[in-house]
Parts: sequence; structure tokens; C-alpha cells
Amino acid sequence: MRLNAGILTTKLSKTKSFYTENLGFKIKFENEFYLLLKTPNEKDTLSFLLPNHPTQQPFFHKPFQGEGMYLTIEVDNVDNLYEEIKSKGVEIKVDIRDEPWGERHFAIEDPNGIGIDIVKYKQPLGK
Repeated sequence: MRLNAGILTTKLSKTKSFYTENLGFKIKFENEFYLLLKTPNEKDTLSFLLPNHPTQQPFFHKPFQGEGMYLTIEVDNVDNLYEEIKSKGVEIKVDIRDEPWGERHFAIEDPNGIGIDIVKYKQPLGK
């Protein structure tokens, strides 16, 4: 079983630029109403669909409203990516930090209002 999260958005071009230029995602498939991105290691995908497209069933018409969703991206070197993201001028929503439950992370936001938590998991503090 595989999972591909899909988001309905009118911001396909901005979304494509954000994920490819800032996070190294690659385009797996693209047309005028659909964008399928793959992670740099090609293990996972994320898709974006234009709302109200006539080829899609009404169930897939309503756009994402920009609240109540986040993605977690696990990386090997969170500190390096943090510095890289900052140097590109991407706004940091949560500064890099260590959490007692065992992660080092920071957070950014994509053009659709989706929070992206970028994480390196580690041993919980005190363990």
C-alpha cells in the first residue's frame, strides 16, 4: 500500500516552484490541472489538483481552505536544510529546536497555507 496526499488548489504554479526550488521535489507528472511531485529520494509523492475542473467528479471540486493541515518531512540533516531554506528567503514559522519527545525540527508554510514540519528524529531527552 502507498499513500499520496492530494490538495486541491488554484496555486499550481506557485506550489510547483515552492516544492521544487526549496525542498528538491521532482515532477513525476504534470498537466494543466494536476501536478504530481515526488520526494528527492523518490519514495513518496504529493499531488495538487485544480479545483472545479470539469474532468473531475464534484467530490474533488472544493479547494483547500488553507487551515487544519500539515505535512511532516523527515530528513537526515535538518540543520543543513534549515540553513539552506533560510538562505533562500523562505519564512521560518517555527525556528529550529530540539523537543523532549525526540525530534529536532523547524517549520515552514507552503503557498497554500499548509504547514511543513521538517524533522530529524532522535533519542528522546532523558532516555
